[in-house]
Formats: sequence, C-alpha cells, structure tokens
Amino acid sequence: MTTPELGLPMAVPADGLPAHVRIHEVGARDGLQNEKATVPTETKAEFVRRLADAGLTTIEATSFVHPKWVPQLADAEDLFPLVRDLGDLSGTALPVLVPNERGLDRALALGATRIAVFASATESFAKANLNRTVDEALAMFEPVVARAKAQDAHVRGYLSMCFGDPWEGPVPVPQVVRVCRALLDMGCDELSLGDTIGVATPGHVRALLTALNQQVIPTPSLGVHFHDTYGQALSNTLAALQHGVTTVDASAGGLGGCPYAKSATGNLATEDLVWMLTGLGIDTGVDLDRLTATSVWMAEQLGRPSPSRTVRALSHQE
Repeated sequence: MTTPELGLPMAVPADGLPAHVRIHEVGARDGLQNEKATVPTETKAEFVRRLADAGLTTIEATSFVHPKWVPQLADAEDLFPLVRDLGDLSGTALPVLVPNERGLDRALALGATRIAVFASATESFAKANLNRTVDEALAMFEPVVARAKAQDAHVRGYLSMCFGDPWEGPVPVPQVVRVCRALLDMGCDELSLGDTIGVATPGHVRALLTALNQQVIPTPSLGVHFHDTYGQALSNTLAALQHGVTTVDASAGGLGGCPYAKSATGNLATEDLVWMLTGLGIDTGVDLDRLTATSVWMAEQLGRPSPSRTVRALSHQE
C-alpha cells in the first residue's frame, strides 16, 4: 500500500493560495537534454505517454534546436509524430522549444501548436547559450514569435538567469523586468521565470514578482521554473503561489539541469511538487502513484535512482 492510498499527505489548506495549479512538465525535454547518454526515441515517446496517463496536461515534448548543440534531442522530427495524437486523444498540450525561424519551420511542419523561445536576463548566459547579446537574441525571436502567432500557435517565453548568474553573480531585478517586458511586447502569451542555477530565495521571488506587476506584467501570464541546487525550489514555489502564480514548471523524477550552466542541478521534481500541493489542498489533476511509477520506470531506463525524495519514499528506494 502506498502512502497516498493511506490518505497522506493530509490536505490542510492555507489562506491565500490558488485552488488549482497547472504543472508544466519539462522532464521529457529539459530533463533528458542534460543526459550524457542519448535516450532511444521510443523510450522518450513512452515517457511522454506515461506522463500524460498520470494526468499531466502540459508536457514539453522536445526541442527543435540544431542537433550539434543538443544532440540528446536530435530526434525531434522522429519523436513528435509518435506523441502528437495525445493532443487529440486527451487534450494534452505538447509545447516544443524552438531557437530560431528554422526551428519554428521544423516544428510547424509537424503540426506543433505550442512553441517556446528561450531568452536570457544576463549577457554572459546569452553569449554562452545563444552566442548573442541579450538584445540580439530578442531581435532573433521577434520574427519567430510573430510567425508563430500568425499560425495561431501559443508562445511561451523562457527567461533564464532571473535570480543569479554563474559568471555575473546576482541579477538586478530591473534587468529581468526589462527582458520580460520585451518578450511580452513581441507577443509571448506567457513567461517562465527561470532560476537556472537554483540560487533564488523566497524574498527574492516575491520582489521580482512584485516588480513585474508594477510594470503592468500580470501574474496570470507568469510561470516559475526553479532548480533545487540549494534545496530552495519548494519554498520558492510556495512564495510564488502566495503571490498568485498558478503555473509551475517541474520535471518528473527531478531530471535535468542545464548544459550551458554547469552549476545548474536538477529541476524541481514533479512528485515533490505534487506532494506539497496535495497537502495544501491544491488541485493538480495528477495521479501521484502513476507519476511515481513513471519516474521509477524512467530511472531504470537511465540506470540510476531518481533524485526525487518523494519518488524514493513512495517506491521504498534508499
């Protein structure tokens, strides 16, 4: 018998929190792109399908980045058709990452209807990740976003290094706000605020969200993307929820990191997030037992245990 079947965690709602949170699952893309060994395409497709079966309604499927830069996701053209039907069968949203117009062309040709672009709040990471300045990267994204919107696609804008940068240190809040404003002005439907190296703390999270609101950037257009380098991902998520954020990025089993920022460890584990939200009485639509079983299965494919504490506890792993 698993712990959820015993009625744990006990739901004890707290004032000022949303009734429902949409989990933006990034394990199949952000999680697997950091693996040293390439995962077979069929295994990736099965991973996505199992995540959908667990109740996740937004699953980032892959990335249409040039294979030279992210070889682990070089099979995007083969993978996406294997999972595309989930949108019709269950209404699962399957966003894909695109770096430029060529990536957009590849994604649209396969029927993708939700795309994401990825910008940086700092010059150092923009150079390392995109080989451009921040403003040059934004200029590159403008026609991508415009063309995607012309095709009625939903566009998400990722913003990395919102709280700290491994080369530059602390990132000033106004610097982050400026790039957020630029992404929204070019047409992004939502933004994901990334703590790429996991250095954020709750007060910093609240300060950034407040500053964004002061610049007429509404909370409903914002999601948060925390890494757990210093064990702060859940506390930072709670701070965002208290501010009204209802979209949280997470990775099944805690997979992931960032190939261009070596100090970035795994993403917030989806199971750890669901456990906390369940205990707060917040609906996610996710079956924790099925999700845990999926992450245990994926860990077996990767040949190592899951770093998620909830997965380990529920699967009785040491």
